[in-house]
Amino acid sequence: MSETRNATISEPAPVPAGPLIKIENLDFHYGERKALEDVSLDIGANRVTAFIGPSGCGKSTLLRCLNRMNDLIPGACIRRGSIRIGDLNINEGTVDPVELRKRVGMVFQKSNPFPKSIYENIAYGLRIQGLHDRHVLNWRVEESLRAAALWDEVKDRLESSAFDLSGGQQQRLCIARALAVQPAILLMDEPCSALDPVATAKIEELVHELKHSYTIVIVTHSMQQASRVSDQTAFFYLGRLIEHGDTRQIFTQPANKRTEDYVNGRFG
Repeated sequence: MSETRNATISEPAPVPAGPLIKIENLDFHYGERKALEDVSLDIGANRVTAFIGPSGCGKSTLLRCLNRMNDLIPGACIRRGSIRIGDLNINEGTVDPVELRKRVGMVFQKSNPFPKSIYENIAYGLRIQGLHDRHVLNWRVEESLRAAALWDEVKDRLESSAFDLSGGQQQRLCIARALAVQPAILLMDEPCSALDPVATAKIEELVHELKHSYTIVIVTHSMQQASRVSDQTAFFYLGRLIEHGDTRQIFTQPANKRTEDYVNGRFG
């Protein structure tokens, strides 16, 4: 693979004007337990939207609704409402969740590299999609690692185990793996919770860069992180969306007293 090529991640398909993700009147249940109630929220394209709120408020549940990861949990279901990405109602019976997850990538709280080489962690998903040309694979692996700000650190050891990387590098590898299949949306579920401050800063810098090409939704318990990385913030409490708006406004002049109390550390 070329070490001098000025690689950048391929641009995703153009996104529609207005909100890319539109959630309307969503009720979500785990069996008989209601986890989300009457949630309506628009998420703009090429923005970073942070979901904040105390543990158990429904923010991670909603995040996983966006690529139907909750389908894997017995008894979990949407009882009312809809989620649209562009013109697509993602919960229609004709929508293949596997195909949806190619468009809506996800990075989890704990880095979860495959027990394979650094190269194969990126190439695996591409091969699943039917890409086997070695030259093209090399290019896509390189551009994905460059986009995740990891290429310069690993380019000389691509055949080494992914487990040889540090925790922060493993998380950036997982981001590169998600980007390799060229999604339009990247979901991040507390991606820095297990990382030290230096690794956290690198992930946050990366988020700022990626939003120019991707729509990012991030769940975080850190008020400081939400204020640093996001353009919009949505505050959840007991399964309800309490307030959503510009991040600066949410943190300096929230409209709801519960939002004010939470962002100022008075509960949660």
